[in-house]
Amino acid sequence: MSAASPQRKEMQEAMDRPQSSGTERSRQRTREGRTELMQRVSEFVMKHDVALTGSNLATIVAALSGSDAGLARIFATREIAQEPISQSWLDEMGKIRSREDERASALETLIDRVESSLSKFAETTKTARTETSEHRGAIDAQISELAKSASSVGPGAEIDRLVDLSRVMLERIVQVEEAMKKSQAETADLKESLSEARAQADVDHLTHLPNRRAFERKLQEAAERAEKNGERLSLGFCDVDHFKSINDTHGHDAGDRVLVAIANTLKRHAGKHLFAARHGGEEFVVLFPGLTAQDAADRLDEIRIDLSSRQMVNRDTGKSFGKITFSGGVSSVQGTEDARGALGRADAALYQAKEAGRDRVQIG
Repeated sequence: MSAASPQRKEMQEAMDRPQSSGTERSRQRTREGRTELMQRVSEFVMKHDVALTGSNLATIVAALSGSDAGLARIFATREIAQEPISQSWLDEMGKIRSREDERASALETLIDRVESSLSKFAETTKTARTETSEHRGAIDAQISELAKSASSVGPGAEIDRLVDLSRVMLERIVQVEEAMKKSQAETADLKESLSEARAQADVDHLTHLPNRRAFERKLQEAAERAEKNGERLSLGFCDVDHFKSINDTHGHDAGDRVLVAIANTLKRHAGKHLFAARHGGEEFVVLFPGLTAQDAADRLDEIRIDLSSRQMVNRDTGKSFGKITFSGGVSSVQGTEDARGALGRADAALYQAKEAGRDRVQIG
């Protein structure tokens, strides 16, 4: 038998070596991202000489990781302006975040409690109605027997009175049964209304896009799915250029029209494969499942070009708004624990696009 060639032996050895799975690589990237974030937090604490408390860490991590893009923007603006980040300022930022989180949590808890109570009431009503129906059938049968007995033994005041009372009782039971039937229908309507309210809580009422709350949940779900399946996932952050100038020149109604136009453009490009949401103010976010950061940047650039080609006019004055553009930042999501970090990198890339002249897309 001839000896195997060196090339074949190398191929066999490569096949025999343990292969690093996509999940392992993702976990490694997550660990690296976590280490980098810890380093940034440490440098921030030492630079600004603030206390190492739980409240401070929660606020600082939310800003530096990008989990709270609005807060990240405030931190970045303050640092660029070289304004001090003091303990009192951090305390105020922490209180604002805490109040927002408490309101969102309280609303979610209230909806859950009402929904749970309605479900229990519906189940109790269903059981009671079933039992009432069974009792009504039994009483109806007994009344028939009493009526037969009364006719066979001849007239009797007591038996006739008993039959009459039983019939009155039966009528009351029928009324109760009908009331419970109506109550069941009303409970079903209430549950449906509650489901609609829960869905509406995830929708931005101006643009009818999903809101920030819905996006954050979708981002986490998409990151988990991408990590599990070893797939790519990227996200884009967009901010309307010179939006304040539009509001100041043409009014807030005009500004709202611009936001709706951008939302409609995003919807048109999103289709079944992209997920677009309004993140707040003039900011929008887009998820790009299955795409690298470069491919996602190319897609976002197509949306930017499409929007800038439109001409919008102030309906009240007839004046043109000028070219409507946005700046964008794109990043790749490296695992479930990197979802927030990716949002922060996209936000940082967005600022690079702004500083580079706006109306462009950068990769972070």
